[in-house]
Amino acid sequence: MLDSHYLVWLVVLLALAFDYINGFHDTANAIATSVSTRAISPKKAIMMTAGLNFLGAMVSTGVAKTIGGDIVLSPDLIDSSIISAALIGAIVWNLATWWWAIPSSSSHALIGGIIGAVGWSVGFDALNEGGILKIFFSLILSPIVAMIGGFIIMKLLLLIFGRFSPIVLNDRFRSMQVVSAVMMAFSHGSNDAQKAMGIITLTLLSGGYIDTLDVPLWVKLCCASAMALGTAAGGWKIISTMGTKIFKLETINGFAADLNSAITIFTATFLHLPVSTTHVVSGSLLGVGSAKRVKAVNWGVARSMVMAWFVTIPLSGIVSAIAYEVGHLLFG
Repeated sequence: MLDSHYLVWLVVLLALAFDYINGFHDTANAIATSVSTRAISPKKAIMMTAGLNFLGAMVSTGVAKTIGGDIVLSPDLIDSSIISAALIGAIVWNLATWWWAIPSSSSHALIGGIIGAVGWSVGFDALNEGGILKIFFSLILSPIVAMIGGFIIMKLLLLIFGRFSPIVLNDRFRSMQVVSAVMMAFSHGSNDAQKAMGIITLTLLSGGYIDTLDVPLWVKLCCASAMALGTAAGGWKIISTMGTKIFKLETINGFAADLNSAITIFTATFLHLPVSTTHVVSGSLLGVGSAKRVKAVNWGVARSMVMAWFVTIPLSGIVSAIAYEVGHLLFG
C-alpha cells in the first residue's frame, strides 16, 4: 500500500495534469471562432488565451467549492487513491477524444470519473445525490441556454446591421470579435481551472492537511499555471471541428458566438456552477448558425457531438473504476 502522503501528492500531480490537458483540449473553445474568421492569428490567439486563462482562474473559487463539496457526502468517506482513479479516468477520456478530434467535455469526464471511482470503491451511497443533480442540471441546461442566447443575439445583430454588405460587416466586426474572444478566454479560465482546484482541496481536506474547503493560494496558482501552459501548447485538432465544420463562420457570427458563450460561462461562475465550455460554445455556434440559416448548420456534426456528450460520463466512470481496481490489485 502506498503511503497516504505520497498519494496526496499523486493527486496533486494528476489534477495539474488534468488542468494542463484541459488547457490544450479546450483551447479550441476560446479561439476557434476568432482564428477561423481570421480576426486574429493562431499564434497571437493562443498566447492571449493562455494569459487570460491564468487570470480568469484566479478570480473565484466558488466552482471549486461546488466540485469539492457537492459530489461526495463527506470527505471522510474517500481517500487519495479514489480521487487518483477518478482523475485517471478523466485524463484518459480527454486524451482519447483529443486524439480523435472529438469536442468532448472535460467537465463531464471529471464528473463521470469521480462518480465511477467513488461508486465502485465505497458505494454509490457515498455520493451526494442533491449536489450531483444540481451539477447535472447545470451541465445539461447550459448548452440549451447558450443555443437560445446565440440565436437571439445573432437575430438582434442581423436586425441592427443587416442592411450593410457582408464585406462591411466583416470589417467592422473583426476588432469587436477580438474583444469577445478576450471575454471568452477569461471566462474559460474562471470556470474550468476551478474544477481541479476543487479536487485538490477535497483531497487536502480528506487527508487532514486543511480544516475547511477553502482553496489555498498555492493551489490556485498551480492550477492557473497548468491551465495556461496547456493552453499555450494548443489543441489544434479540435479547432477545425469547432470553427469550420458546424457552419461557415464570418466575423459577425464569431462575435455573437464568443459574446454569448462568455456571458453564459460568467453567469455560471457567478452562481458557483460548473459548466462545460465545449458544450456552451457548441450550443452558441448552433444557435448563431440557426439564426443565420438553419440549413447552413451541419447538423451531422452536431449529432456526433451530442453522442460524445452522452457517453462521456459513463465511459470515463468505467475507466476510473478500472483504474481504481488495478491500483488496488497492484498496491493493496
